[in-house]
Amino acid sequence: MEIIAMPVGMVQANCYIVYKKEEKEALIIDPGGEPEKIIEAIENNQLNVRAILLTHAHFDHIGGLDKVRDYTKAPVYLHTAEWDWLGEPELNGSVKLTGQTVTALEADKVLEEGTLDIENFSINTLHTPGHSPGSISFVFPEDHFAVTGDVLFQQGIGRTDLIEGDIDTLEHSIKEKLYQLPADLTILPGHGPATTIDYEKKNNPFFPA
Repeated sequence: MEIIAMPVGMVQANCYIVYKKEEKEALIIDPGGEPEKIIEAIENNQLNVRAILLTHAHFDHIGGLDKVRDYTKAPVYLHTAEWDWLGEPELNGSVKLTGQTVTALEADKVLEEGTLDIENFSINTLHTPGHSPGSISFVFPEDHFAVTGDVLFQQGIGRTDLIEGDIDTLEHSIKEKLYQLPADLTILPGHGPATTIDYEKKNNPFFPA
């Protein structure tokens, strides 16, 4: 599996393009801004995008969604707890945090905890609320990495002062779900550099194991 990580948008949220090199099939996770940059990466690598996955629907993770969806014609997956957030700036945080309005069209498919099979991709989806009610972490067990959105960062955790955020729920998601994953699993967060489960269990100042 190949991974392209690119910080995009006004707060540099990480957008990930994961793809199989031989088949040229790809998934886009969190196209949060700068859609032209994301589309250029798709074109340069001659990728066929099979789906757009959203870890959650805060403005900095959806800002480039509509243009990327228009270009790829790929379905958008989102947890039902945030189904309305794409079209509501008050819910997705754009008005509160930037004073600007960020919206996107409705998602196409529902994400829930379990196994998600898309073409040749098999993903374990974990419902990891706390930062937001519909936060989903995408685990790629065969390739030994997970995309966690704004749940767990390198020596950090997602903020819980936005709508339906809750620190106790976030702690449960991290300790009872993410920390149960293999210790050497690579974590690709919504902001900042990659880390591992083992490193965070030992060094995270908020929720050490």
